[in-house]
Formats: sequence, C-alpha cells, structure tokens
Amino acid sequence: MTRERLGRADLHVHSLASDGISSVAEILDQAERMELDLIAIADHERIDAGLAARVMAEARGLNVQVVIGEEVTTRGGHLLALFVTERIRPWGSLKATVAKVHEQGGLAIIAHPMVPYPLCASARSIRRLAKDPDPTFHPDALEVFNPTTARMRWARNVPALAAELGLAAVAASDAHRAADVGHALTLFPGHTPEDLRGAILDRTTSWEGIPYTWRKQLGMFVAQQHKNARAVGDEVRGKLLRDGTGRDLGYPGGRRRPARLDDSALRLDGRAK
Repeated sequence: MTRERLGRADLHVHSLASDGISSVAEILDQAERMELDLIAIADHERIDAGLAARVMAEARGLNVQVVIGEEVTTRGGHLLALFVTERIRPWGSLKATVAKVHEQGGLAIIAHPMVPYPLCASARSIRRLAKDPDPTFHPDALEVFNPTTARMRWARNVPALAAELGLAAVAASDAHRAADVGHALTLFPGHTPEDLRGAILDRTTSWEGIPYTWRKQLGMFVAQQHKNARAVGDEVRGKLLRDGTGRDLGYPGGRRRPARLDDSALRLDGRAK
C-alpha cells in the first residue's frame, strides 16, 4: 500500500516588502518549482506582500497556496504569526504578542529561538510561556530548524526543547531571496492550510532542511545592502518628484504611495510580473 505524500510548507519567507530581495512573483515561481503545497510570506512588521501573494497565486491558478504571516519583533525575540488577518504592531512583550496572535485566530511560532541574540527568544522565556496556566500565552510551535542559525551550537538544542514542552516542531527557510525558498520545510499530513493548522495544533508535523553556508549568508547580506541602497534612492526620488511613488515592495502596485495591489495587472496579464 502506497502512503500518501506529506504536505510540504515553507512558513518563513521574506520579500522585497521587508528585508528580502525578491518579488512576490519570483517567490511564487520558486515555490511552484519546488512543488510546495503551502508558503507563508512573513515579512517583518507587515502583511501586505502576503495578502498580495494570495491573490496572485489564485489569479495565476498556481498549486501553491498562501498562508498570511508576519514576523513580529517583540522585546523577547522574533515571533512568527501565521493565519493572521491584520498586522500586529512590534515591540510588545513576547507574552502579549502571542496573545494578540491568538486573538486573531492565528498560530504563534517562536522563530529561530535560543541563540544568544536580542532577536531570538531564550529557552527560559519559552518555558515560562509554555507553562503559564493561561493557554492564551502558550506558543503553538517552535521553529526547530532555521538554516540561518542551524550551524550555531545553541540551535541544536531546540528540537529537544520542543519535545520537552510538547510543542509542535516546524522548519522553514527564512528565505530572503526566491532561490532559497524550500531550503527547509515543515511536513504535515494533508495539503491544505487547514491541514497544516490541524497538524501544528495536534503536534503531528515533521521537518527537513540543510543549513546555509556562511559564504551564502555573507552573499545574502551584501545583496541586501545593494537592495537597500536602491530603495533609499527610489524613496528620495519619489519625494523629490512628488509623483506618488517609492521603493518597490515586490508586487503590482507596490511602487505606489500608498501602496496597494494593482488588480488590473493581474487581469490583463494573468501572471504578475
């Protein structure tokens, strides 16, 4: 008897809208090439590119489905908010931000934890949340494998912490360019967003992935600096010319100010460029 293939999801991807260097269309194209079932664009402090990606994937008739996400900066480290409908403001406490994710019916996943760096939650703070008597403050999963931190000795202990606390274990690429999408994956029974949600809540996820090399990460950092320089130039140019444009946010209509998805581009082309 042949066992059905597990679903494949990359739950942590950044686009041009935050510190990524690839457009939404490029990210979706790579997700299709990698035969992913689900992808979450989880830009820092914003969800507009994720919302655009969902519309674009549907308009193009792609197989990959889009989960709306955000990587929220908290005072206790980065938190992935999945299945959210509104942006969550940064710089709250980790505990309060987990609660805000749950208020929206979303799932709260601790991103790249246990590395001694201000943007990474500590084991102590994660244990405190998981053991709080109020489940509102419990994280739903730990990102037990992130290719950007996987070579660090502290990150090797994250799977054990997830098992100790009974939290779902997920992995994601934390991709900042399209070519890295699918570099690490969460595997789950089924293929739909609701299947993924159920698997995280039921703790039936598994994962796969390989670390990024230090050379690859350095190359990514250099590419980000070039992108940032172009973005500053575009913002200044738009203000000087007063033409209602700014830096490219990576989706049709993303140069407008205020930015908004240009549905006409999807209708005319059937494929967002």
